[in-house]
Amino acid sequence: MSALSFAAERAVAIRAVLAASNVCQRVFTKLVNGETITKKDKSPVTIADYSAQAVVNSILHESFPADPIVGEEDAKDLRGEAGRQMREKVLELANSGLEKALNEDLLLETIDRGTFAGGAKGRMWALDPIDGTKGFLRGEQFAVCLALIVDGQVQLGVMGCPNLPIDAANQDGEKGCLFITVKGQGAFQRNFSSSKETPIAMGDIQSLADASFCESVESGHSNQSESAKIAHLLGITKAPVRMDSQCKYCSISRGDAAVYLRLPVSATYEEKIWDHASGSLLVSEAGGIVSDVHGKPLDFSKGRTLATNSGVIAAHARIHGRVIEAVQKVLFPEGKL
Repeated sequence: MSALSFAAERAVAIRAVLAASNVCQRVFTKLVNGETITKKDKSPVTIADYSAQAVVNSILHESFPADPIVGEEDAKDLRGEAGRQMREKVLELANSGLEKALNEDLLLETIDRGTFAGGAKGRMWALDPIDGTKGFLRGEQFAVCLALIVDGQVQLGVMGCPNLPIDAANQDGEKGCLFITVKGQGAFQRNFSSSKETPIAMGDIQSLADASFCESVESGHSNQSESAKIAHLLGITKAPVRMDSQCKYCSISRGDAAVYLRLPVSATYEEKIWDHASGSLLVSEAGGIVSDVHGKPLDFSKGRTLATNSGVIAAHARIHGRVIEAVQKVLFPEGKL
């Protein structure tokens, strides 16, 4: 594969994710307030989801009209009189991020381009227009995540993290990061405010005593008590870094933490491909290994979910095997997989 592989797709994906991230920030500024959060009103994040998906799908379709999209949203709740008020808000916000304005019919058609079923053959894009809905509403971490999958293999990933500090050591400094990766070409970070890209790599942890791990803020997304047992078994004493969304993949890819644990909370739950496609490639290109809790690679060829995987473990290649061993001891103490 040449060094120029996916150059056009890379440029279009960056433009799409940056535009959608900016739209999400407008939604937060206009629609999210203290009352929204105390009343657990999710309408702003729903509007942001739809607006961001419309922006990304429109930009992708303009450049790659034959490519299907596996997206999180469909437009059914925007249709008819019941959806009119939200539809009008979404249309206004989506058009604020697009050079060519959509009308209402085209808006619905554009959002519904994300209903592809996935599979093992051909090209497809996987999109999560807002990963980390509660983080978005709190003004904390969320991400716009886009990946290109070809014949079941993730080839490209771009993630926009509007609230992530550019420098983890300076939490009050400039925020807004894009993370960009193409298979075989490395992992990169750039600021929203600059097109200059910087190569990133996972921290090369020599001792697990120096490590820390990332996990979800929401206990419903990952089993935090079992994470604590795994950390103890590995000799990790640092407090976990808890944040929403695929920002966790981004953080460990640039060395902010060493391990990302997403442990199963249900025997029947299937992870969605758009929640892991771009992040898993970013970690792999930054020097890590991403697998499920059994050490199996994530399989993006089974449709819209990771149907044959359970949980997600990401760590530097040097320590991934030891993390899996600890995970197995905690999750399967009797050796039953």
